[in-house]
Amino acid sequence: MRILLFLLTNLAVVIVVGTVWRLLGFDSFLEANGVGLDFNALLVFCALFGMGGSLVSLFISKWMAKRSTGTRIIEAPSNRDEEWLVQTVGQLADNAGIGMPEVGIFPSDAPNAFATGWNRNNALVAVSSGMLRRFKPEEVRAVMAHEIGHVANGDMITLSLIQGVVNTFVMFFARVIGHTVDRVVFKNERGLGIGYWVGTIIAEILLSILASMIVMWFSRYREFRADAAGADLAGKAHMTAALRRLQSEMNTPSDLPGELTAFGIRPGGSKFGQLFSSHPPLDKRIEALQNR
Repeated sequence: MRILLFLLTNLAVVIVVGTVWRLLGFDSFLEANGVGLDFNALLVFCALFGMGGSLVSLFISKWMAKRSTGTRIIEAPSNRDEEWLVQTVGQLADNAGIGMPEVGIFPSDAPNAFATGWNRNNALVAVSSGMLRRFKPEEVRAVMAHEIGHVANGDMITLSLIQGVVNTFVMFFARVIGHTVDRVVFKNERGLGIGYWVGTIIAEILLSILASMIVMWFSRYREFRADAAGADLAGKAHMTAALRRLQSEMNTPSDLPGELTAFGIRPGGSKFGQLFSSHPPLDKRIEALQNR
Protein backbone atom coordinates (compact mmCIF):
# COMPACT_ATOMS: atom_id res chain seq x y z
CA MET A 1 0.00 0.00 0.00
CA ARG A 2 2.81 2.40 0.85
CA ILE A 3 4.24 1.97 -2.68
CA LEU A 4 0.88 2.63 -4.31
CA LEU A 5 0.32 5.77 -2.23
CA PHE A 6 3.85 7.01 -2.85
CA LEU A 7 3.63 6.48 -6.62
CA LEU A 8 0.26 8.20 -6.89
CA THR A 9 1.52 11.16 -4.86
CA ASN A 10 4.73 11.36 -6.89
CA LEU A 11 2.80 11.18 -10.17
CA ALA A 12 0.48 13.98 -9.05
CA VAL A 13 3.41 16.18 -8.00
CA VAL A 14 5.29 15.58 -11.27
CA ILE A 15 2.18 16.33 -13.35
CA VAL A 16 1.55 19.57 -11.47
CA VAL A 17 5.21 20.58 -11.71
CA GLY A 18 5.30 19.78 -15.43
CA THR A 19 2.13 21.78 -16.07
CA VAL A 20 3.42 24.79 -14.13
CA TRP A 21 6.75 24.45 -15.93
CA ARG A 22 5.00 24.72 -19.30
CA LEU A 23 2.65 27.54 -18.27
CA LEU A 24 5.54 29.66 -16.96
CA GLY A 25 7.52 29.05 -20.13
CA PHE A 26 10.52 27.39 -18.46
CA ASP A 27 10.94 25.12 -21.47
CA SER A 28 11.67 28.15 -23.62
CA PHE A 29 14.49 29.18 -21.27
CA LEU A 30 16.25 25.91 -22.02
CA GLU A 31 16.82 26.74 -25.68
CA ALA A 32 20.51 27.32 -26.27
CA ASN A 33 20.16 29.58 -29.26
CA GLY A 34 16.57 29.39 -30.41
CA VAL A 35 17.36 26.26 -32.43
CA GLY A 36 18.72 23.58 -30.08
CA LEU A 37 18.37 22.64 -26.41
CA ASP A 38 20.85 23.57 -23.71
CA PHE A 39 21.35 20.01 -22.43
CA ASN A 40 23.30 21.06 -19.34
CA ALA A 41 20.59 23.46 -18.21
CA LEU A 42 17.90 20.94 -19.12
CA LEU A 43 19.49 18.23 -16.99
CA VAL A 44 19.83 20.59 -14.02
CA PHE A 45 16.20 21.67 -14.29
CA CYS A 46 14.99 18.08 -14.61
CA ALA A 47 17.06 16.99 -11.62
CA LEU A 48 15.67 19.81 -9.48
CA PHE A 49 12.06 19.13 -10.39
CA GLY A 50 12.42 15.34 -10.56
CA MET A 51 14.12 14.95 -7.19
CA GLY A 52 11.91 17.67 -5.75
CA GLY A 53 8.74 15.83 -6.69
CA SER A 54 10.02 12.63 -5.13
CA LEU A 55 11.10 14.33 -1.90
CA VAL A 56 7.79 16.15 -1.56
CA SER A 57 6.04 12.79 -1.94
CA LEU A 58 8.25 11.36 0.79
CA PHE A 59 7.74 14.21 3.26
CA ILE A 60 3.94 14.14 2.95
CA SER A 61 3.69 10.33 2.79
CA LYS A 62 2.32 9.98 6.34
CA TRP A 63 -0.25 12.71 5.80
CA MET A 64 -1.33 11.19 2.47
CA ALA A 65 -1.58 7.70 3.97
CA LYS A 66 -3.78 8.88 6.81
CA ARG A 67 -6.05 10.90 4.54
CA SER A 68 -6.41 8.35 1.75
CA THR A 69 -6.93 5.24 3.90
CA GLY A 70 -8.91 6.76 6.75
CA THR A 71 -6.32 5.54 9.23
CA ARG A 72 -7.17 6.29 12.85
CA ILE A 73 -4.10 6.86 14.99
CA ILE A 74 -4.27 5.18 18.39
CA GLU A 75 -3.56 8.07 20.74
CA ALA A 76 -4.89 6.26 23.81
CA PRO A 77 -5.92 2.58 23.47
CA SER A 78 -9.67 2.16 23.95
CA ASN A 79 -9.72 -1.65 24.20
CA ARG A 80 -7.46 -4.65 24.79
CA ASP A 81 -6.78 -5.19 21.06
CA GLU A 82 -5.53 -1.64 20.61
CA GLU A 83 -3.45 -1.84 23.77
CA TRP A 84 -1.90 -5.11 22.59
CA LEU A 85 -1.19 -3.65 19.14
CA VAL A 86 0.57 -0.56 20.51
CA GLN A 87 2.64 -2.63 22.94
CA THR A 88 3.57 -5.12 20.20
CA VAL A 89 4.69 -2.41 17.77
CA GLY A 90 6.64 -0.73 20.56
CA GLN A 91 8.50 -3.94 21.41
CA LEU A 92 9.28 -4.65 17.76
CA ALA A 93 10.49 -1.08 17.15
CA ASP A 94 12.72 -1.26 20.22
CA ASN A 95 14.20 -4.59 19.06
CA ALA A 96 14.78 -3.13 15.58
CA GLY A 97 16.55 -0.09 17.03
CA ILE A 98 14.15 2.55 15.71
CA GLY A 99 11.95 5.16 17.37
CA MET A 100 8.38 4.34 18.32
CA PRO A 101 6.20 4.88 15.22
CA GLU A 102 2.63 6.09 15.19
CA VAL A 103 0.27 3.12 15.29
CA GLY A 104 -3.03 3.16 13.45
CA ILE A 105 -5.95 1.07 12.23
CA PHE A 106 -7.66 1.67 8.89
CA PRO A 107 -11.18 0.44 8.03
CA SER A 108 -10.96 -2.48 5.60
CA ASP A 109 -12.07 -6.09 5.68
CA ALA A 110 -9.15 -7.03 3.45
CA PRO A 111 -6.05 -8.30 5.29
CA ASN A 112 -3.49 -5.55 4.81
CA ALA A 113 -0.94 -3.36 6.57
CA PHE A 114 1.55 -0.66 5.65
CA ALA A 115 4.37 1.46 7.01
CA THR A 116 5.46 4.85 5.72
CA GLY A 117 7.26 8.02 6.73
CA TRP A 118 10.37 10.00 5.80
CA ASN A 119 12.20 9.27 9.06
CA ARG A 120 12.87 5.83 10.51
CA ASN A 121 12.39 7.34 13.98
CA ASN A 122 9.11 9.06 13.10
CA ALA A 123 7.20 6.60 10.96
CA LEU A 124 3.62 5.33 10.73
CA VAL A 125 2.60 1.67 10.98
CA ALA A 126 -1.03 0.70 10.36
CA VAL A 127 -3.06 -2.49 10.06
CA SER A 128 -6.50 -3.10 8.60
CA SER A 129 -9.40 -3.79 10.93
CA GLY A 130 -10.06 -7.02 9.03
CA MET A 131 -6.56 -8.38 9.60
CA LEU A 132 -6.61 -7.40 13.27
CA ARG A 133 -9.96 -9.13 13.70
CA ARG A 134 -9.34 -12.38 11.77
CA PHE A 135 -5.63 -13.14 12.03
CA LYS A 136 -4.10 -14.85 15.03
CA PRO A 137 -2.09 -12.56 17.37
CA GLU A 138 1.22 -14.17 16.36
CA GLU A 139 0.35 -13.67 12.68
CA VAL A 140 -0.50 -10.00 13.20
CA ARG A 141 2.73 -9.60 15.18
CA ALA A 142 4.70 -11.09 12.28
CA VAL A 143 3.03 -8.71 9.82
CA MET A 144 3.87 -5.77 12.08
CA ALA A 145 7.46 -7.05 12.26
CA HIS A 146 7.54 -7.08 8.45
CA GLU A 147 6.40 -3.44 8.37
CA ILE A 148 8.87 -2.45 11.07
CA GLY A 149 11.51 -4.11 8.88
CA HIS A 150 10.61 -1.72 6.04
CA VAL A 151 11.09 1.24 8.39
CA ALA A 152 14.35 -0.06 9.88
CA ASN A 153 15.74 -0.75 6.39
CA GLY A 154 14.96 2.81 5.28
CA ASP A 155 12.96 1.56 2.29
CA MET A 156 10.92 4.73 1.79
CA ILE A 157 14.02 6.92 1.72
CA THR A 158 15.79 4.65 -0.77
CA LEU A 159 12.63 4.44 -2.86
CA SER A 160 12.44 8.23 -2.96
CA LEU A 161 16.02 8.53 -4.21
CA ILE A 162 15.39 5.94 -6.93
CA GLN A 163 12.12 7.61 -7.90
CA GLY A 164 13.87 10.99 -8.03
CA VAL A 165 16.53 9.68 -10.42
CA VAL A 166 13.82 8.04 -12.54
CA ASN A 167 11.80 11.28 -12.61
CA THR A 168 14.89 13.21 -13.70
CA PHE A 169 15.62 11.01 -16.70
CA VAL A 170 11.95 10.70 -17.69
CA MET A 171 11.61 14.49 -17.81
CA PHE A 172 14.99 14.92 -19.55
CA PHE A 173 14.52 12.34 -22.32
CA ALA A 174 10.85 13.30 -22.83
CA ARG A 175 11.94 16.83 -23.72
CA VAL A 176 14.76 15.60 -25.93
CA ILE A 177 12.28 13.36 -27.77
CA GLY A 178 9.75 16.19 -28.02
CA HIS A 179 12.40 18.52 -29.43
CA THR A 180 13.47 15.88 -31.97
CA VAL A 181 9.88 15.29 -33.08
CA ASP A 182 9.35 19.03 -33.44
CA ARG A 183 12.44 19.43 -35.64
CA VAL A 184 12.43 16.19 -37.64
CA VAL A 185 8.72 15.38 -38.05
CA PHE A 186 7.10 18.82 -37.92
CA LYS A 187 10.07 20.57 -39.58
CA ASN A 188 9.95 23.42 -37.09
CA GLU A 189 13.26 25.30 -37.37
CA ARG A 190 13.04 27.82 -34.53
CA GLY A 191 11.36 27.95 -31.13
CA LEU A 192 9.18 25.23 -29.63
CA GLY A 193 6.23 24.23 -31.77
CA ILE A 194 3.22 21.96 -31.32
CA GLY A 195 5.36 18.93 -32.08
CA TYR A 196 7.50 19.62 -29.02
CA TRP A 197 4.55 19.94 -26.64
CA VAL A 198 2.68 16.90 -27.95
CA GLY A 199 5.83 14.81 -28.25
CA THR A 200 6.95 15.69 -24.72
CA ILE A 201 3.61 14.80 -23.15
CA ILE A 202 3.35 11.45 -24.96
CA ALA A 203 6.98 10.61 -24.23
CA GLU A 204 6.55 11.44 -20.54
CA ILE A 205 3.59 9.06 -20.29
CA LEU A 206 5.35 6.19 -22.08
CA LEU A 207 8.68 6.67 -20.30
CA SER A 208 6.91 6.88 -16.94
CA ILE A 209 5.31 3.50 -17.58
CA LEU A 210 8.69 1.97 -18.40
CA ALA A 211 10.34 3.69 -15.44
CA SER A 212 7.70 2.33 -13.06
CA MET A 213 9.05 -1.15 -13.80
CA ILE A 214 12.32 -0.11 -12.14
CA VAL A 215 10.51 1.16 -9.05
CA MET A 216 8.37 -1.96 -8.86
CA TRP A 217 11.43 -4.21 -9.18
CA PHE A 218 12.96 -2.41 -6.22
CA SER A 219 9.72 -2.79 -4.28
CA ARG A 220 9.63 -6.55 -4.89
CA TYR A 221 13.27 -6.86 -3.86
CA ARG A 222 12.64 -4.98 -0.61
CA GLU A 223 9.68 -7.21 0.22
CA PHE A 224 12.05 -10.17 0.53
CA ARG A 225 14.29 -8.08 2.81
CA ALA A 226 11.31 -7.04 4.94
CA ASP A 227 10.18 -10.67 5.21
CA ALA A 228 13.66 -11.58 6.46
CA ALA A 229 13.53 -8.74 8.98
CA GLY A 230 10.08 -9.89 10.09
CA ALA A 231 11.40 -13.41 10.57
CA ASP A 232 14.28 -12.10 12.70
CA LEU A 233 11.96 -9.99 14.86
CA ALA A 234 8.93 -12.28 15.20
CA GLY A 235 10.32 -15.70 14.35
CA LYS A 236 10.65 -17.48 11.04
CA ALA A 237 7.75 -19.85 11.77
CA HIS A 238 5.34 -17.02 12.60
CA MET A 239 6.38 -14.96 9.56
CA THR A 240 5.84 -17.99 7.32
CA ALA A 241 2.49 -18.70 8.97
CA ALA A 242 1.35 -15.12 8.35
CA LEU A 243 2.24 -15.37 4.66
CA ARG A 244 0.46 -18.73 4.39
CA ARG A 245 -2.62 -17.27 6.06
CA LEU A 246 -2.60 -14.38 3.62
CA GLN A 247 -2.15 -16.86 0.77
CA SER A 248 -5.15 -18.88 1.92
CA GLU A 249 -7.33 -15.78 1.95
CA MET A 250 -6.13 -14.82 -1.51
CA ASN A 251 -7.05 -18.23 -2.90
CA THR A 252 -10.52 -18.12 -1.37
CA PRO A 253 -13.24 -15.84 -2.77
CA SER A 254 -13.40 -13.04 -0.21
CA ASP A 255 -15.04 -9.70 0.41
CA LEU A 256 -12.62 -7.29 -1.28
CA PRO A 257 -10.59 -9.01 -4.01
CA GLY A 258 -10.37 -5.79 -6.00
CA GLU A 259 -8.68 -3.98 -3.15
CA LEU A 260 -6.15 -6.76 -2.73
CA THR A 261 -5.37 -6.65 -6.43
CA ALA A 262 -4.86 -2.87 -6.30
CA PHE A 263 -2.29 -3.26 -3.55
CA GLY A 264 -0.28 -5.78 -5.58
CA ILE A 265 -0.69 -8.81 -3.30
CA ARG A 266 -2.72 -10.97 -5.62
CA PRO A 267 -1.78 -14.52 -6.57
CA GLY A 268 -0.69 -15.49 -10.07
CA GLY A 269 -1.01 -13.00 -12.89
CA SER A 270 0.77 -12.81 -16.24
CA LYS A 271 4.54 -12.42 -16.38
CA PHE A 272 4.12 -9.01 -17.99
CA GLY A 273 1.65 -7.93 -15.33
CA GLN A 274 4.06 -9.00 -12.60
CA LEU A 275 6.55 -6.43 -13.88
CA PHE A 276 4.21 -3.77 -12.48
CA SER A 277 3.49 -5.57 -9.22
CA SER A 278 4.84 -4.06 -6.00
CA HIS A 279 4.94 -7.47 -4.28
CA PRO A 280 6.42 -10.81 -5.36
CA PRO A 281 4.08 -13.81 -5.50
CA LEU A 282 3.40 -15.16 -2.02
CA ASP A 283 4.68 -18.63 -2.86
CA LYS A 284 8.07 -17.14 -3.80
CA ARG A 285 8.18 -15.15 -0.56
CA ILE A 286 7.41 -18.29 1.45
CA GLU A 287 10.04 -20.25 -0.46
CA ALA A 288 12.64 -17.54 0.18
CA LEU A 289 11.90 -17.63 3.91
CA GLN A 290 12.15 -21.39 4.06
CA ASN A 291 15.54 -21.30 2.30
CA ARG A 292 17.07 -18.81 4.80
